[in-house]
Amino acid sequence: MASPPPAQTPAPANLKKIVAASLIGTTIEWYDFFLYGAAAALVFNKVFFPDSDPLVGTLLSFLTYAVGFASRPLGALVFGHFGDRLGRKKLLVYSLLMMGGATFLIGLLPTHAAVGSAAPFLLTALRLVQGFALGGEWGGAVLLVAEHGDARRRGFWASWPQTGAPAGQLLATGVLAALTATLSDAAFDSWGWRVPFLLSGVLVLIGLWIRLSVDESPVFKAALAAADSRRTPYAAREKPPVLAVLRDHWRDVLIAMGTRMAENISYYVGTAFILVYATEHADASKQTALNAVLIASAIHFVTIPLWGALSDKWGRRPVYLIGAVGMGLWIYPFFALVDRQSFAAMTAAVAVALLFHGAMYAPQAAFFSEMFATRMRYSGASIGAQFSSVAAGAPAPLIATALLSEYDSPTPIVLYVMAAALLTIIALGCADETRHRDLLDTEADETDAPSAGQAVRSRETSAARGVLRRR
Repeated sequence: MASPPPAQTPAPANLKKIVAASLIGTTIEWYDFFLYGAAAALVFNKVFFPDSDPLVGTLLSFLTYAVGFASRPLGALVFGHFGDRLGRKKLLVYSLLMMGGATFLIGLLPTHAAVGSAAPFLLTALRLVQGFALGGEWGGAVLLVAEHGDARRRGFWASWPQTGAPAGQLLATGVLAALTATLSDAAFDSWGWRVPFLLSGVLVLIGLWIRLSVDESPVFKAALAAADSRRTPYAAREKPPVLAVLRDHWRDVLIAMGTRMAENISYYVGTAFILVYATEHADASKQTALNAVLIASAIHFVTIPLWGALSDKWGRRPVYLIGAVGMGLWIYPFFALVDRQSFAAMTAAVAVALLFHGAMYAPQAAFFSEMFATRMRYSGASIGAQFSSVAAGAPAPLIATALLSEYDSPTPIVLYVMAAALLTIIALGCADETRHRDLLDTEADETDAPSAGQAVRSRETSAARGVLRRR
């Protein structure tokens, strides 16, 4: 199969600027998202749910954390629709402002002691805004990089926004660790917990400055110009992107959701549930488990682009398959190593788990981008990614905790992760290899007339390539 055309390759300096804009944005978004989860475990039960039993208060705090997952699919639908109509850059600016604004306002919220039950209500509302914004962030960030070019190294460059997840987790945990180390418990509970939330305002201004300085995706602009140039009856009846996705790409959406099962479940089991398992079942200290996750996250950050580069050489499916099979096989020794209560063993367990996770997470950006046509790509990639998070990532720590409580053994959790790995392997078996796909050659599905599809494809591809050549 022919390689993607070199016409899609921009100047390296420009591409690096695009990558930096996407990376800093996703880092800030994930910093905000993970910060909430850490604060829910440390302090929210005291300042927003003080009338409850301490354990009940913690559960209520985590319930507001889970609400963020529930609103992510809605964000995917809304941002995907307007991102396919208005452009990737505009929606990325909106998602950053929404996420950063909600996080900053959490830092200003009155406590339960000040306004009573209105405090947890306001907290939940802002958490919904966070999830909504994150649901629209991912698709736009990876598409902005993927569609700017360097088609032969798309997997490598598009994997950089994916490093925003471990970078955000490292940043959020690091800020909280510094505060808890320098402040007394009383000071942290009183006002110290607000500092990292207020810091988000500064980070958003930096991210906004960088994002406003980059150009809109040339592939999107070319497709939009080509669509404007053909005023046929079919173009006039063009359906909303989400409907076009469900009509023409429903199989790709299901494949995307299936491939995310092992990736999403294993990540939250390996980074969130591990803190519960290590302290409650393996009798390890919380600090040991937390430090193990921090070191493993740093390794995760470094290795994600390496897996992305391998996906350019070997293909998206083979690299993804390495991750899914590896995770399915590693999950048993993962718990065996944690049970040793050794810092080195625990770090090795989490690091290898995140290494296999990276093999799935890194090619995911390019893989999902290459599945969908330009005018429905934001919607398709976002729907496939975010709807699966509700079924996979959101309940994973709760399911794992329930299994541990019921059976007092990691074996059911091992089987749970293995089942997720099997689903991902099956989904990969149903998927086509996309590495050689030209992002400009996927426009045929945008017309409602099958007989005119090939002509539309030819006109839009020619027009789009003409626009890119003029760059």
